Amino acid sequence: MKRSGLLLCICISLVVFVTGCWNRRELNELAIAVGMGIDKSGDQYEITVQVVEPSEVAGKKGGTSSPVTLFQAKGPSILEALREITTISPRIIYLAHLRVLVLGESLARAGMADALDFMSREPEARNDFFIVVAKEAKASDTLKILTNLEKVPSVRLFSTLETSEQQWAPTTTVKLDELISVLVSEGKHPVLTGLVPLGDLAIGETRKNTETVKSPAELQYTGLAVFRKDKLIGWLSNEEGKAYNYVTNQIKGTVGYVSCPDGGSISLKVIRSKTKVKGSVNDEQPQIEIEVRAEANVGEVQCHLDLTKNETITKVEKWANEKLENLIEMTVSRVQQDYKVDIFGFGEVIHRSNPKAWKKLKDHWDQTFVNIPVHVKVNSKIRTLGKVSNSFLEQLKE
Repeated sequence: MKRSGLLLCICISLVVFVTGCWNRRELNELAIAVGMGIDKSGDQYEITVQVVEPSEVAGKKGGTSSPVTLFQAKGPSILEALREITTISPRIIYLAHLRVLVLGESLARAGMADALDFMSREPEARNDFFIVVAKEAKASDTLKILTNLEKVPSVRLFSTLETSEQQWAPTTTVKLDELISVLVSEGKHPVLTGLVPLGDLAIGETRKNTETVKSPAELQYTGLAVFRKDKLIGWLSNEEGKAYNYVTNQIKGTVGYVSCPDGGSISLKVIRSKTKVKGSVNDEQPQIEIEVRAEANVGEVQCHLDLTKNETITKVEKWANEKLENLIEMTVSRVQQDYKVDIFGFGEVIHRSNPKAWKKLKDHWDQTFVNIPVHVKVNSKIRTLGKVSNSFLEQLKE
């Protein structure tokens, strides 16, 4: 009985010490960051944080002030610069709801490893935000621009990149854990989507940018940044970005066109795509085979072709196959000759197919990558012609 009483007293004492949330913080004590930019200025890091103004975002009627606030600070390290923001912000910067991390081009060319190390260590930051590079611009310039449709610019940047990847495909979404995984892997270098501020940036920082039909300043995703490990070395165009996504099997949907023999073109909506990349090593010489299978619908016809005939459909499929094969071959060749880094993951393919040969190749893979033969085969099938078979252009021709 005494023993039971003693245990009860101990339990009550423990409950007294463990009650409550020792690290709790009230919402009105936090500045919720949705966008963050990191630039390099000499040996200093310049941090820009886009913070939501709750009263402006939650209000049903149009607000009179900006839906977001920007805080900036410099420091010898990212953490110090972020903490220095407390000298101008009345609230603690809270990174758990970050939607986009923008790296300035100067930082990307100097190396993004330190920035990624901070983000990977920060306990409050999750891994579900997208990472992009400000093309020929500072990260801070991109986060200053107010946008329409979505009140919070960083939320719009997140949604736009997600939609672009799914519907247009010259861009790619990359999250923190994915980027770090590529950086530490053998046989692959990373790519990130480029973000460009366009138009009158001075007006873009004010509410006037969202009060007209066409905004004076805009943010546009364009091109893919090519890295050697953690350092930016160049850019791919939008078409080359599509080719990259085809090779890496990341096409969810896109649009392409083929030229007609007598002028004009046919646009095709790619609805499904599957890419298989195979690697082999013969006489210590690696080679790569890329096979793309795609399904598409006819989206637009700007030439005179009888699409009711099977032989016409077969010709269009053949033209589409040849065009995509050429695009992929030219893109791979350009990366081999101009950048000399394997962004496609061919090294990983060789590693999986022939681990023994990879042990000999991995230490000088980028030099080997430059000269490996790459064979491309595309097999496209047209599934539907849309709501009509032949275009009314045929009747106009008559």
